[in-house]
Amino acid sequence: MAEGQPEGQDLSGPSEIPFGKAKGMVFPRTVLVGHGVIEDLASTCRQFGFPSRGAVITGPRTAELAGNRAAAILAADGFAVETIIAHEASLHEVDRVAAEARRAEARFLVGVGGGSKIDITKVVAARLRIPFVSLPTSAAHDGISSPRASLRNSESVTSTEGAVPMGVIADTGILVQAPFRLLASGCADVISNVTAILDWRLAVRLRGEEYSSTAATLSEYAAQEIIDHAAAIKPNLEMSVWTAIRPILVAGISMSVAGSSRPCSGSEHLFSHALERVSEHPSLHGEQCGVGAVMMMYLHGGDWRRVKTALLTIGAPTTARELGVTNEEIVRALVLAHSLRPDRYTILGDKGLTRDAAERLALVTGVTS
Repeated sequence: MAEGQPEGQDLSGPSEIPFGKAKGMVFPRTVLVGHGVIEDLASTCRQFGFPSRGAVITGPRTAELAGNRAAAILAADGFAVETIIAHEASLHEVDRVAAEARRAEARFLVGVGGGSKIDITKVVAARLRIPFVSLPTSAAHDGISSPRASLRNSESVTSTEGAVPMGVIADTGILVQAPFRLLASGCADVISNVTAILDWRLAVRLRGEEYSSTAATLSEYAAQEIIDHAAAIKPNLEMSVWTAIRPILVAGISMSVAGSSRPCSGSEHLFSHALERVSEHPSLHGEQCGVGAVMMMYLHGGDWRRVKTALLTIGAPTTARELGVTNEEIVRALVLAHSLRPDRYTILGDKGLTRDAAERLALVTGVTS
């Protein structure tokens, strides 16, 4: 018995329940942002210790913009690289590109392009269990640095798990050449984090869902940065790309922290996915999420006008007409949205909105008229 311990008294305290939680988080090891950083591609791959054989996955247009240049930079440094031209981000295209990468005996990949080409690359990298570098040519959404990919199947767009890029090389001199609409869409996608986080916290309170305050903080920070600097984000200015791309990257990293898309995907994304199903001519993903965030913020009782003002300031759509869809398609998407992911609880609840409620919501927020 220890000295000073009263006889018969157990000071060991209550028996502790064994702790069994475990979680892995994977982040990009290197993130380069700025003018001309594409020139650091080969040295970055050397720094990672990549094998000599690789493949550049790019698109028909983005090959001319940066894909061919990326392959040339790698070849000049002694890498044996094959260029694979990818098309629409679909499950079938992933199968085809993966087969091409196997045939080329690629041991690493570089995804060069917009969201779809990088989405294909991250899924192929995960399937082949090889590393990849993300080299975006546009910033239309927050998938540049995230492990999530949007792939189209025969009926709809689905969110798929992919690999986290080992490195991200965001050359602002290349990104500024993309149509400004794409950058505005990426900003709108990040702004919509404000309702995704509200939905997540609602699910924590009502469903006991697991929550990461770190991931939520990163997501909110990214949205706030875009909102606070909305007036500085303008067409044909490389400084605007510099201002926007960092929060877009942080938003993607927040999903790596959470281990899911929860920090950046809530009811506003469900609305966007529903609109893709019901609309004859859907708009860009980020644009739809921005409009969705305006309406979902109204349902949360938050400052939806502030969200709308930020979108207007950047030049992103805030109405059905600006999205290029009909009022009827907006209403149908609102009614359908809750059913697309029953596992993801949001402000839309289990039963969703009635048609009358959807019509009023779209009208009061000015999305329809």
